[in-house]
Formats: sequence, structure tokens, C-alpha cells
Amino acid sequence: MKRSITFVLFFVFQGLFAQQSGLSPEDVANISQISNAVISADGEHIAYQLLVPANPKKENVPASTQLYVYNTETKTTTPFITEYSVSNLQWRPGHNSISFTTKKENDKTTALYEISLQGGEAQKVYEFEGNISSYNWQTNGNKLAFVSAVKKDEDNMLPYQPEIYETNLKQASGYIVDLTNKNANKLEVEGHVTSVQWSPEASNLMVTAAPSSLVDDFYTSQKIYFVDANTLKVTAQVEHKGKLGAIDWSPNGKRIAFIAGEDKHDPIDGRIFIAETSGDTPQMLQEDFEGQFHSLSWKDNKNLTLLGSEGVYSSLFNLNINDKISKVFTSQNLNITGFSAATNKHIAFTANAAEHPRELFVLNTKNSSINKITDSNPWLKDRKLGKQEVITYKAKDGLELQGILIHPLEKSGKTPLITVVHGGPEAHYDNGWLTAYSMPGQVGAANGYAVFYPNYRGSTGRGAEFAKSSQGDPAGKEFDDIIDGIDYLIENYNIDKNKVGVTGGSYGGYATAWMSTRHTKRFAAGVMSVGISNNISKWGTSDIPEEMFLVHSRQRIWEDYKFYLERSPIFYADQGETPLLILHGKEDTRVDPGQSFELYRHLKTRTETPVRLVLYPGEGHGNRKATARYDFMLRMMRWFDSYLKEGVSEIPATKLELQEK
Repeated sequence: MKRSITFVLFFVFQGLFAQQSGLSPEDVANISQISNAVISADGEHIAYQLLVPANPKKENVPASTQLYVYNTETKTTTPFITEYSVSNLQWRPGHNSISFTTKKENDKTTALYEISLQGGEAQKVYEFEGNISSYNWQTNGNKLAFVSAVKKDEDNMLPYQPEIYETNLKQASGYIVDLTNKNANKLEVEGHVTSVQWSPEASNLMVTAAPSSLVDDFYTSQKIYFVDANTLKVTAQVEHKGKLGAIDWSPNGKRIAFIAGEDKHDPIDGRIFIAETSGDTPQMLQEDFEGQFHSLSWKDNKNLTLLGSEGVYSSLFNLNINDKISKVFTSQNLNITGFSAATNKHIAFTANAAEHPRELFVLNTKNSSINKITDSNPWLKDRKLGKQEVITYKAKDGLELQGILIHPLEKSGKTPLITVVHGGPEAHYDNGWLTAYSMPGQVGAANGYAVFYPNYRGSTGRGAEFAKSSQGDPAGKEFDDIIDGIDYLIENYNIDKNKVGVTGGSYGGYATAWMSTRHTKRFAAGVMSVGISNNISKWGTSDIPEEMFLVHSRQRIWEDYKFYLERSPIFYADQGETPLLILHGKEDTRVDPGQSFELYRHLKTRTETPVRLVLYPGEGHGNRKATARYDFMLRMMRWFDSYLKEGVSEIPATKLELQEK
């Protein structure tokens, strides 16, 4: 009988979505959005990718990426490829065509294709013995530089092959090929190549590489090399230690600009550097910038266009190599996620907002006017959305912090709250679209919740010093900041202090586990995803132990085992009273599923508190496939409905019963 009551209540809550015309889990599962846009050199055409999810009730597969082209002169959009997914969009120089990588049904590997701007069928340009993971065109469009990892033949002839951990790794290399003869030549760069880029005059290549294909090396040890295109040998390298991001040649080929960490302890690649091609020590520009740079493009030999964040807001900047910066475009109502600049007046950019996911925009840099080109989810106009507000509050030690609050569609008395903690912690929430399969956002608002997104200390977007401010203090002041934000909302926004929930993934999952054990009296429900429960075992089972040391812990766990144990949720599991739903991908290598098993077992053994562990086969550090995402949101919202709604406190059934729309 109790189980039936639970389902009736669940469906009543689900029914509220329709009554209020708010966003439902089904709506979230059907959201399409623009994932990438590339403008042609003359600014007349923009090739962009539309990310289209599969129907989660029919097939559990990742979203597809379709190709469309927008004409900036005629202001028309043409679908080019919608029947299969495409990646790595580029305009092929001198060929009036768009190139991309894909693996068609009869292809042995991921190959390079192109499609004429006039339309027609896409043609295969080049296929290698290994998958082409990235590529770059020489300026005449006849030579190609690309990255591929070739599988080695196994010497062992036994029918069963054991896996030797972190040995015989599959390494990617850089190659160049003249498409007139299609003979590929391997660049003489040691390690695992991650990108290649021709110099404008085509005599050299810029190559990034890590010592191995281990994720830890990718984060901590990538280098920039210059390679002679004729001899294929390294001629110089850039001396810099820190995480490495976007990188580009100046038009005259005399220098490069790149985004990286300011040093090896910077948790993100968010600072801007200029380096000469001789490979000397690079110069950091905008040392006092209290924000984060994301991407870059040379405008001319003296000026760069940059995308950057300042707190919860984003802007496009112009930066002179003499270190003078100015804003090209900014809007507190748009969160810019990427851009592509043409040689004339147009900049194409993708952006989301509180009202919609990522769409395509075009900026006229001469008069600063923008046009919204796409409307990928026209049905969103029929949904009511909760008001979204940027809030500022102070931590107990006086540090000023930012957060974002989505208000419920309807209020009746005190409001239940769901707190959504970002991962990293080297990340931050922007004032844009904040609803996804793992973020309640507008679904929570439609169901009567306020939803809070805190940018606690250690978040990005506020400069390197702020991003480093939580290092060496895991689960310390960083998570106290979250509770301080909740207290601010309780005092100023009529939040019910007895109906506060918390959720998050990865480091946000760590926060969720911490709140549900160490601060259990404060939280009535928790939904932890791919989270940390034991800092000691986490170190030995993660694929990023060195990155954790350099930009998080700043000391080795064996230097103070007691400290790391006491900063682990399992240490406080015996006092846990917060009903906790634990969700984890079975193939997660970043945070081993064992972290979820540990916390589940501690809570199950040591308490009577409701706890459930849900594993997703085939998923890793976050869910990629349609049904797994949909299932995640349904279980998350049902858990919060069960423990944050008045009069409901029964653990949900394990089985989901779906309603047809």
C-alpha cells in the first residue's frame, strides 16, 4: 500500500508540470542546442552544429551532431547533414567547402570528409589507418596536418589478453599529408600529440604534446613545440608549466598566443600568454585580470579577440599585445560559450541565457548589434520559467561570494530549496541556462522549489588567486561558503530551513556527501553523483593523482592520513541522517565507482537512514546517453519530491513508472 501511495504522489507532482506549464524532465530530455559554430574567412557563411538528443524512451545513445549553414548575406539557413553525426568543423581553404570528421557505416576508422557549399553528398577526403582525432589545413588547402593514434599489433598470440594497467599505452602522433599523393609523414615529436597547427606561411607547425596518453599528463605536463614542416623535427619549444588551453598563430607567423595556467598550481587554463616562435619564456598579459579567459583568435598581428568570464558574466574582449584591453561585446543577459571571428565585421558566437539553452548569434563589430540566428527549441515559448537572479553574499570570514537563484513558479508559504554544487572545484556557474539532466534548474522551479547555484571559493571566473583560495583545505571553507549562502537565502528569501536539499557531481558530489554526513542536520535530502567519499582511497583509484596534488591538496596524502580521513564523508557516516541517493557511471575512471560503494556501505551498515545506489553501465564520469540521462533526472526529482515535500517521506520504489505524454 505504501508503495502505491508513493506512486500516486509522484504522479501528482509530475502533473504539476502540466498545470503550471513549467519545464518537465521530458522537456529537458528533448532539448536541442547549438554546440559549435565556425565562420568563413569572408564572413558570408557560418557552419554550425546542432546537438539533437535521441528519444530516451526508444534508444540509449548519445546525442547526434547535425550540420547546418547560415548565410549572413541572405539571412537563410540550410541543413547540410542531418542523417549522421559530424565533428571537427573547418572551412577548407580555397575549396569553398566545409570539412569534418565522421565514421560512416563502412568506414574502418574516423575519416576526414568535405561537403561543397553548393550542397550535394559529402565526399571522403582522407582516411588513415587510425582514427583522425583532430586536424588543421595548410593555407592552400592541399596539405593536411592531423593527429591519430595507431593501434599496435599484439605479440601475444594467446586467445585471451589481460590488461596491463598504465603500460603499453596507445599514443597519438602528429602527421602531415599532401593530398595529391596521400602519403602521410610522421612528425618527430615524442610523447602523446594532442594538436597540430600549420604556421601561416606553411613552413612550420605548432604541436602540443604530453609525455603520455594518461589523463594526468594531459592536465599537468603538456608542452608546445615548433616543428619544421620539411625535416619533421622539433626546432624549439615554449618553456611553460601549467595547464594548457586554446592556442593560435599570429597572422604573420612571428608569435603565438595561448591560454594556460599561470603556473603549475593554477587549477585552470585561464590566463593569456604571448610567445615568440624561438621558444623563449612566454609573457603573461593581463596579470591582474580578475576573471578567466576561455578562447582566443588573432584579429591582426597586434590584436587578439578573447572570450572571458568575470564572475557570473562573460564578454568578448580586444587585447593588444601591448597589454591594453577593451570590451568588444558584453551582456548580463547572455552567457557566451564560444566564438569564431571573420576578417571583416562579423563574429559568430554561441550563447545561452536564463530563458534558453545555447543558440547561434552574429555580432556586427562596427555597430555592436547582435542577431539571434537560431531558435532550436521554439516550444520553450510555451513554458513558464522561474525568475533567475544573481545574488551576492558574504562568507563568515567576510569574503564576498556570488551565486545564482532560480525562483519557484509559484510560492505558498516557506519555499523548499535545492542546492546545486558545481564540480572541479575549478569551475563556476554563469548567469545563463542552468537546467540539464543533472541540474534541476527550471524543472525544480516548475515543481515549487527554489534552486541555488553557489560559486564558492576555489571557483573560477574571478582570477587565479580566488581559484587557488581553497587549495589545501578540502571540504573546509569552500563548503562552509555553501552553507553561508543557504543561511543568506533562509534569512532573505523565505526558504524553509527544514526543507533544504543538495546535489552535485564529481567535486559537487563530494560536497553533497559532506553535507549529508558532516552537516547532516542541515539537509533533508541529498543526490550525489560520481562523488568522493574517501580522500585516501580516491587518490589511489583516480586517473588524476598528480593533478589533484598540484591544484587541490598541495600535499601528499601520506603526509597526513588523519587529516584526509577527517575530510572524508565516510568518517562521519555514522551520524548521517540525510536520505541519500547515490548515482555513478560504472566505467568512471576519474572518480572510481568504489567511492560510491564505500559511502553506500557505511550508511547502510551504520545507520537506518534511507540510502540507494544506482549504477549506470556504459557510462563514465557523467552520463552521455539519452536514457541514462533521462533516468538520472527522473530519479533525482523523485528523490527530492519524496523528502522535501510536506507529508512525504517514503523511499521511492526502485522501478520508474513512466507516463506517456
